[in-house]
Amino acid sequence: MTEQEKKNFIMKYKKTERIYTPVESMAHFATKIGKFGDKTAYRYFDRQHNLLSITYKNLSAKFLQQAAGYAAAGLAGKRIAVIGETSVEWVSSYVAAIAAGGVAVPMDRELAISEIEGFLAFAEVDAIVYSHTFNDKFENLAKNHPTVKTLIPMAPEKGAPVSDRILPYATLMEMGEEAVKNGYAYPATTDTDRMVEMLFTSGTTGSSKCVMLSEKNIMSVVNAACESVNFSADDSIVSVLPIHHTYELAIMLAALNYGMNVAINDSLKRVLKNFATFKPTGLVLVPLFVSTMHKKIWEEAKKGKKDKILRSMTRVSRVMRHVNIDVRDTLFKQVKAAFGGRLCKIVCGGAPLNPELFDTFSELGMDISEGYGITECAPLIAVSPYYAPKKGSVGPAVPCCTVRIDSDYQNDKGFYEGEIQVKGDNVMLGYYKNPVETAKVFTEDGWFCTGDVGYMDQEGYIFITGRKKNVIVLENGKNVFPEEIEEYLGQLDAIAECVVLGRKMNAGSDEITLTALVYPQMDKFDRNADHAVIEEAVRAQINKMNHKLVSYKQIRNVEFRYEPFEKTTSKKIKRHLIK
Repeated sequence: MTEQEKKNFIMKYKKTERIYTPVESMAHFATKIGKFGDKTAYRYFDRQHNLLSITYKNLSAKFLQQAAGYAAAGLAGKRIAVIGETSVEWVSSYVAAIAAGGVAVPMDRELAISEIEGFLAFAEVDAIVYSHTFNDKFENLAKNHPTVKTLIPMAPEKGAPVSDRILPYATLMEMGEEAVKNGYAYPATTDTDRMVEMLFTSGTTGSSKCVMLSEKNIMSVVNAACESVNFSADDSIVSVLPIHHTYELAIMLAALNYGMNVAINDSLKRVLKNFATFKPTGLVLVPLFVSTMHKKIWEEAKKGKKDKILRSMTRVSRVMRHVNIDVRDTLFKQVKAAFGGRLCKIVCGGAPLNPELFDTFSELGMDISEGYGITECAPLIAVSPYYAPKKGSVGPAVPCCTVRIDSDYQNDKGFYEGEIQVKGDNVMLGYYKNPVETAKVFTEDGWFCTGDVGYMDQEGYIFITGRKKNVIVLENGKNVFPEEIEEYLGQLDAIAECVVLGRKMNAGSDEITLTALVYPQMDKFDRNADHAVIEEAVRAQINKMNHKLVSYKQIRNVEFRYEPFEKTTSKKIKRHLIK
């Protein structure tokens, strides 16, 4: 084996039989998982931190009961939003809404209440199910919202005001129990192309788009994930990502379709303790989480003055794996103990992963499969095969879709590179109430334009090389649209012009820092004011503005220039010239 071959070495695994039942509809899914019987579906903590669980048989019954409750309350076939922390009730509210013939609208719990209200009105939502953290935030919603007529608190406060618009979750379930006794059954699924989910992309009410997904979109991705990811009914995972993300939700449904045990992490502050409790064999993460785990491993090694030993052990492990001897579980037992002791596989998506982390975790006995997707594709497009990964690639297209490259040029590797385009059962119906934007993202021959740039090798493996869109993808998987933040910055009187971009501030780190490049409004300052005074005033205004934004949209770094940006004839800043 040459030195280059050693450098690019990746351990290959035998392809395992995919054991799962393909699902045809949400009602089929909700019914089918009941066949796992008394096997534990979820483990989770209540608000008093008591550890609880629910079996597959009871989870399936819960889905049916909630769907029946929706029907009894006149909400079957309606648009039902769900918001809050990950919980069995959240998942049940989502599944039951679709299975009952309606539309589920997952909402980002980090949004400002005014944005939530605006999105609910735009999507013409009829009802909203929400966790206890929103009990005191929806008072105005209950009184004045133009479309939401029913509010369903999962855990209303004792003594909360009674209203004809408020239907407590427990009451909904009681209504459903009675309806099931009287013979309620899921409505027949006759059209899997109907819209069953509405998802808002990141942005303000004015600039955000509402993605319409069909039942076929969702089910095709669940089946594709089961076919492509190396999980089985024997695996156990811990859910740590926000449940409203299509990435987390799709893998969650796939995990239930496998019959896996799913534990719910109740706090990022307790995540390592929860790993110790739940002992996962697999995790579904974004690169930021993987990076944090990597730092934790080496920080602990340095504290114990074992970092040199750990590096030596990884070299030994690598050499032995070259001759197909895998002793990672033995060598790195103490390292893996920090994550429950059984962790051996990680699915990573939502943002590009540093290839060095792929290597490091593989050497420690925790193999990473990198995936690629976009909300408009429900969201799965590609997954790196566990049995034949390629470093730096997100793998070939999953079974439910086809990928092509709209090539602009031939790269230095000899492959044609350009925009990644997708066609298949996972591709959205379009953007709600926005035919103009819908038309922009589809080619004349019906391919969806992802806005991402990359190439495919001779075996169909996809390599992403850049972003065609302006969207800034943070390491935690969050998408930030610079135009949105620039709108806020443009309202500050100390700023004449600005551009928002993502900066890698530290060498060797993939962490993206949201940065504002600012040309100050010079006539707002004394003619003799020096740059230090001007910059202090600008930063003060930006800091004040940050309080209006969710944390991941806040400006963390400000850079200054004292000449206007170069512009087009239509007075638009030439972004491609900004470094």
